[in-house]
Amino acid sequence: MPPLRQSGILLHPTSLPGPHGSGDLGPAALHFVDWLAAGGQTLWQILPLGGIGPGNSPYMSPSAFAGNELLIELTRLREAGWLTEADIRPDLSWRSERVDYGTVRPFRMTRLRLAAERFFAKPHADAQHDFLAFCAEESDWLEDYALFMALESRLGPGKVWQDQPAELAQRKAVALHEAARVLADECGFWKFCQWCFDRQWTAVKKYANERGVRVIGDIPIFVSAHSADVWAHQRLFDLDAHGYPRVVAGVPPDYFSATGQRWGNPLYKWEAHEKDAYLWWTRRMRRMLKLCDIVRIDHFRGFESYWEIPASSPTAIDGQWRKGPGQALFTEIYKALGLEHGQESDTFQIIAEDLGIITPEVTALRKAVDFPGMRILQFAFDGQSDNLYLPHNFEPQTVVYTGTHDNDTTRGWWQSLSDQQRDYVRRYLRVDGTTAIQWDMIHAASASVAAVSIIPMQDVLGLDTTARMNHPGVAGGYWEWRFTWKQVATWHAIQLAELTRLHGRTAQRKTDKNRSAS
Repeated sequence: MPPLRQSGILLHPTSLPGPHGSGDLGPAALHFVDWLAAGGQTLWQILPLGGIGPGNSPYMSPSAFAGNELLIELTRLREAGWLTEADIRPDLSWRSERVDYGTVRPFRMTRLRLAAERFFAKPHADAQHDFLAFCAEESDWLEDYALFMALESRLGPGKVWQDQPAELAQRKAVALHEAARVLADECGFWKFCQWCFDRQWTAVKKYANERGVRVIGDIPIFVSAHSADVWAHQRLFDLDAHGYPRVVAGVPPDYFSATGQRWGNPLYKWEAHEKDAYLWWTRRMRRMLKLCDIVRIDHFRGFESYWEIPASSPTAIDGQWRKGPGQALFTEIYKALGLEHGQESDTFQIIAEDLGIITPEVTALRKAVDFPGMRILQFAFDGQSDNLYLPHNFEPQTVVYTGTHDNDTTRGWWQSLSDQQRDYVRRYLRVDGTTAIQWDMIHAASASVAAVSIIPMQDVLGLDTTARMNHPGVAGGYWEWRFTWKQVATWHAIQLAELTRLHGRTAQRKTDKNRSAS
């Protein structure tokens, strides 16, 4: 059965408008869902929902399971009686178009601590029951995460979990039990935050689903070295005797960087995962499919072969390819989640981010596990007609983007092209390129045979390079972009809805009866 034709928008919740310095799970999230529905969009793609790490990146989260506490909407906590109106009065110096994490994070975390103190001081019976039920349901990751964050609160700036006393870094049972007892209140705070996040996000997702919008989540292949996951499951990662990564993840030189990208994440001991029937991975995927309807797996090619870099190397140049787990991992995921590999379905549950250096072996693995791949229009125009990113080379089982969070905006990309490159784009798209090139690209994505078309919100709004979400290899100044509702015109939704109708991206399959009547 061929997949349904659908379309959607890429926007991370931190980029939403809102009064408290960054986007969150409040009214703006619901309004955005309404806007998606009005524009005929049936998909909302986000970035990883976990907390931010170095450089404010959501791809370097302290947990592969926990949600980002900064997304918790404070007004809901006031309505629950845990904050006052004075507590949540916004800082008027905040810029509406950027997130200033240096001021927003302490503001939000201070309010969350106030709310937690009041919750635990006088817990309402129903709320207390729901909180305890959540803690029990998510205990397999929540206990480790809460203790990890509580222990981190005692570390000084720049310290990592390996700097803890040896009995804690090595997770000796007696030391862990004593730390959990001494830090019970701090652990309770982090559990409270995760409960608030979970309940708020669940409400947003339910609201979206009821309006015909499904959420595409994002699962990074690797996790941060300084994370509850690595600390709690050290035998699953390639670490030295002191718990530090022996080798780290990245990619060789590519489109984004002449020296490659040295991400710094620890690599997996895949043989240890295999002995566990990939239990940690199946739990991770189960959690993601609870939070989202569809999961985009970042850096899918790493499951076939991954780039191993010595931890001592300053760049990614000196790495080497190592074989990944291949199809065995996904076979266990299908089995654990009760899915049947190859079952007939007209919608996707998993999308493979197959960008970068893609070999025939990577493509064979993607097809063997039946995941759609990705095509980026900004990569298409090198003058070669066999470029796989050109629409005439697409296959239906594809998700097409004008660009992703790692690309420049389409306007910024267009402005950076040479005259020769622009001429090729104009000739291929049969446009003059003098007005809104982003809409020419959006039209090309929507009209293509790709089953799913996803457009970054920046391109819908026609924004330039200043609205770029991320720049791979650049440490600071990104992940900060936000939009305002003043930038959104009525015609934006009307235009999207028109393209959806023209190109059959209504996510509705005609029955044989409908076909015969049409």
